[in-house]
Amino acid sequence: MLKDVLGSNSVPKSTYAAQIVACRNQLYDLQVQARDAGLPFIVLLEGWDAAGKGTTVRALTRQLDPRGFKLHPIRAARTYEKNMPWLWRFWRRIPSRGELAIFDHSWYGRVLVERVEGLAVERQWRRAYEDILSFEEALLNDGYAIFKFFLHIHKKEQRRRFRKLMTDPLTSWQVTRDDWDHHRKYDEYYAATEEMLMRTHTARSPWHLVDATDARYRSLEVFRTVISGLEARLNPQANGPTASGTSALTVATPAAAPAPGHRRLPASAADISLLGDPTHSLTREQYDQELLEHQVALRLLAHQAYLQRRPVVIVFEGWDAAGKGGTIKRLTERLDPRGYVVHAIGKPLGEDATRHYLWRFWARLPELGQIAIFDRSWYGRVLVERVEGFCSESDWRRAYHEIVQFEQQLQDFGAILLKFWMNISQDEQLRRFEDRSTDGMKHWKLTDEDWRNRGKWDDYEHAVRDMIRETSTAAAPWTVVDGNFKWYARVKVLRTVRERLSEALDFEPSFKRPAAGSKSGHDQKDSGRRAKVSRGGDQ
Repeated sequence: MLKDVLGSNSVPKSTYAAQIVACRNQLYDLQVQARDAGLPFIVLLEGWDAAGKGTTVRALTRQLDPRGFKLHPIRAARTYEKNMPWLWRFWRRIPSRGELAIFDHSWYGRVLVERVEGLAVERQWRRAYEDILSFEEALLNDGYAIFKFFLHIHKKEQRRRFRKLMTDPLTSWQVTRDDWDHHRKYDEYYAATEEMLMRTHTARSPWHLVDATDARYRSLEVFRTVISGLEARLNPQANGPTASGTSALTVATPAAAPAPGHRRLPASAADISLLGDPTHSLTREQYDQELLEHQVALRLLAHQAYLQRRPVVIVFEGWDAAGKGGTIKRLTERLDPRGYVVHAIGKPLGEDATRHYLWRFWARLPELGQIAIFDRSWYGRVLVERVEGFCSESDWRRAYHEIVQFEQQLQDFGAILLKFWMNISQDEQLRRFEDRSTDGMKHWKLTDEDWRNRGKWDDYEHAVRDMIRETSTAAAPWTVVDGNFKWYARVKVLRTVRERLSEALDFEPSFKRPAAGSKSGHDQKDSGRRAKVSRGGDQ
């Protein structure tokens, strides 16, 4: 592929001077149209050192409105970026609706520089291909336009440019020891690039291979390709031809197979009908005893997660008034507040509403050794957004795969992921709604939207069953909790978190269990409250 790119491609200076002005004007007009149409687009430049990426960026941006684009020069991940999943820093940089993001190097560094230089082990860079395809597909499905360029020059031409830069004191700093080291490994990088192009070229996100030997020819080809692609997106009737000097690959990329451990669970795993089991109740004494024991164990496990640098993600979904808030309170009650954060997820606002729906969740992921708890989550796409019609059917159906891929990437990074569906019956929900409406301390929790959602119970139940069936995997199963009995529900969640963390961390917390009947000051206060043992009260 690369061998077919280089040729006698050149543009006379006089021709370039006339054409580049027209290209800049066209691109500026298209930038304005993209902004008005809310079209986000990405221009990605990969290529050899000294192939002209920097000068190409300057040519592209010279006449653009600087308020509408952001340039991201990508180098080795910084320390704080290494504390997150590897795609995190790229998700954080995707453009808002109507904006342009230019990447000088990109996520392809994992399968090029990190591969050749041994900064990523083989398992990581091979796995990265599936991550990259999923990432780009998610953006394309959300309406993004992506233009990927590889600027190609011969090894001899690269050496000539390095030497020329080094002879000038004003440019010699641009050629580093790493650049020369990469030059000596030209053949290794060549082979890695060939594989990258073969495996990540798709019909919707093709690579454009540009002969970068002649600077004027290179700039015009990049301009023409971006202009043609934007015109096709903004005006579908205008199907511009592929730029004449751009090599289009024809290799089809097969869909990546799911990683081991991420298979879907059988449909029986989606059973949410078992409610009101009389065994799902606890006495006050049992509740106090188990709650305290699990809370102390979780504090020790959270410290162990910190020591092992394992991030923990806990997701809570469930019916309105199912007890998510009360359960989260008991879950975090004895944890070190410096080690966890709770994200209460509502309607996307501000920047959250201007990007792909997963963007705000990538932005809220925990660092190594930290715990993130989500009170509602990315599953809103297949629940609220589906039932209320806030997204199209194709959007929420596609989201099942996107969510599974997202969670798989978290676990590949080492995250421990737990997902809980807090389930209650319609009758119990009505009872809690009525209690809230008359309780001066809780009436703020009850909104008109809660009553409206209750009217769509059957639709939501159908969506919940689909969600659990489609997104419960062997590595990230859903735990359905009978929430009709609050004490039981809280203890089950804490017990499940404890068991899962103990298994994942290979650590069993050891501590002296409190004697039966003994209570801390907190427990003494709780035990004085009046509550129905059968339901666990409304704390």
